Amino acid sequence: MFLTQKKLSRRTVLKGMGVTMALPFLDAMVPAGKAWAKTPAGQAMSQPRLVAMEMVHGCAGSAHLGWNENMWSPAKAGSDFDITQSSLKSLQPLRDYLTIVSNTRNHAAEAWSAPEVGGDHFRSSATYLTQAHPKQTEGSDIHDGVSIDQIYAQVHGKSLAIPSMQLCIEPVDQGGGCAYGYACVYMDTISWASPTEPLPMIRDPRAVFNQLFGLGGTPQDRAQRRQANASILDWLTSQVSDLKRDLGPQDRVKLTNYLDDVREIERRIQNVEARNKSGAMRDLPEAPIGVPDSFHEHVHLMMDLIAAAFQSDLTRTFTFKLGRDASGRVYPGAGGKAATAAFHPTSHHQEKEDRLRIFQAINTYHVSMVPYLANKLKSIQEADGNLLEKSLLIYGSPMGDSNLHNHVRLPLFMVGHAAGQLKGNNHIIAPDNTPMANVWLTVLNMLGVQKDKFQNSTNAMDLNSAGVITTTSTAA
Repeated sequence: MFLTQKKLSRRTVLKGMGVTMALPFLDAMVPAGKAWAKTPAGQAMSQPRLVAMEMVHGCAGSAHLGWNENMWSPAKAGSDFDITQSSLKSLQPLRDYLTIVSNTRNHAAEAWSAPEVGGDHFRSSATYLTQAHPKQTEGSDIHDGVSIDQIYAQVHGKSLAIPSMQLCIEPVDQGGGCAYGYACVYMDTISWASPTEPLPMIRDPRAVFNQLFGLGGTPQDRAQRRQANASILDWLTSQVSDLKRDLGPQDRVKLTNYLDDVREIERRIQNVEARNKSGAMRDLPEAPIGVPDSFHEHVHLMMDLIAAAFQSDLTRTFTFKLGRDASGRVYPGAGGKAATAAFHPTSHHQEKEDRLRIFQAINTYHVSMVPYLANKLKSIQEADGNLLEKSLLIYGSPMGDSNLHNHVRLPLFMVGHAAGQLKGNNHIIAPDNTPMANVWLTVLNMLGVQKDKFQNSTNAMDLNSAGVITTTSTAA
């Protein structure tokens, strides 16, 4: 295999009884005597992986007191910033991969006419990645914009098995109108393939697993699998054994570790389903049987599926909606008083420091989910680097101070080097009224989609600059 330049195709899959298992990158996929980066597969996979995460309700650090107390954004721009007391403190070990962008504005989410006043919760998510102002309607004549994830997927995802995937944590199945004259779909997704085509988001980890690993087949196949309650790997045993015989020692270890990871994800999903079928009282009785009641367990499962999809190069684009506007969910993992505080009511902190601190604790808990995915990607080696170096993880909100329902001082950070496009360890404080669209324009250019303008952008930003400290703005 190695001396004759015969190689394993990057698109090799294992199949059995409706199961389709894509493979991780292996040394056997590189022709002998050729550098990986110069192979067609290597050039294709030089494209960054993108995960765009949204958490609703802004953050405590966007309020006037929270801004001055640096509850989210650190005081200093550039590389000498301190996040150890802020909601970003869990990112400290990842600061070499971390880029913080402070003080941007989301004009698209603001009320543009009198009838739209008060509807901020019901249009915010639709503006996050589109930076387009959604049409106020409760009917089917919805209109928004194309989100950056879909612009990227439409250019660089066509050759992949799955051009993009859309995930969520909260329920997103409310049809019709919600409030203030807005269709619920505006709250239900952050991913838009066209101004009239919102993409559905998947809440159930089982559904994500099945889509990634091709669990189709005939009804008889599916019934047999359910009855056996076995792993998908049980239907691939002979193929795996045959493949391993042709691989070198390092590749055998890589393949074994990858298959073990997939099996562990599958086992955890099966455990969740068994627990939820047991008849025990559930915290989320309306949730699908495969959805964990625990927020962090649910998020971690989804993140493990993202990592598996990236490792097997099934897709390079994910959107991940971590919350839903006006949600009253409680997060026990936030600890202290925040452990029993309902999310939406707590976000209306009335600028009182004690309530802001509780809201900050919830923000801190939410951000603490991100290192799980970042460290997972960092642990996965692919030819000339780890997957975190080749990825761009975005975390932000289309709202600023949720107590005022404004859209300034937006919380936003990125983790990863975006295949060498982003250096990390940097905090940029943008001038007042800088459009969030400027950041997305820059991101699109980093992702290899060259554009001069995106919605109301005024210019691209140098996300590798030393950062500029500007006059602190006042809350809108």
